[in-house]
Amino acid sequence: MWLIDSSIGRKFIMSITGVFLVLFLMFHSIMNIVVIISPEGYNMICEFLGANWYALVGTSVLAGGFVVHILYALYLTSKNMRARGTERYAVSKNQKSVDWSSQNMLVLGAIVLGFLALHLYNFWFKMQFAEITGIETGLFNPQNGAAYVADLFSSWIYCVVYIVWLAALWFHLTHGVWSALQSIGLNNKTWLPRVKVISNVISTIVILMFMSIPVYYLLGCGA
Repeated sequence: MWLIDSSIGRKFIMSITGVFLVLFLMFHSIMNIVVIISPEGYNMICEFLGANWYALVGTSVLAGGFVVHILYALYLTSKNMRARGTERYAVSKNQKSVDWSSQNMLVLGAIVLGFLALHLYNFWFKMQFAEITGIETGLFNPQNGAAYVADLFSSWIYCVVYIVWLAALWFHLTHGVWSALQSIGLNNKTWLPRVKVISNVISTIVILMFMSIPVYYLLGCGA
């Protein structure tokens, strides 16, 4: 099967699943920033995306895409490490500004994955899963997400850890978006510099929206 046997097919799958996850992060960041603008609006979004069938279908599709992305990333990294030692796939020598992130995508991905597990426990398990099963998993009603977010980010330690995670996610996204757009054909001399700018802009906007939440609570604005 060419999707598995060919390098083009493997990069295509990485690109498609990566772009899908970036779109999800964009939506998720926009949704999250509502909590510091209007807690009531955030709770309305949580209710809309709670235990409803469309939210469950979306979660399942996302989980499937994420698993595929991780498995292919591990497979490609292992394959290229065996073939080229410490070099990584899809690294262009003339793209010096992305060398560090491209060469450390596995490490960055591990950091992102590790904190994602904590994030899923704190939010998906204690909110959507609690609403689905009716099991109390925390101090707050699953539909009162704004109160739960405020309580969670009242810990400066969690805020700092969250910001560190977002920094790793930024590096991962800047190279990931660039690599995905390059893999789908935007890799000529005209588009390559533009793709780099686009990937940096998209990644920075998404991360800043996410980061605004811990910064907001660190500054005491949510007290």
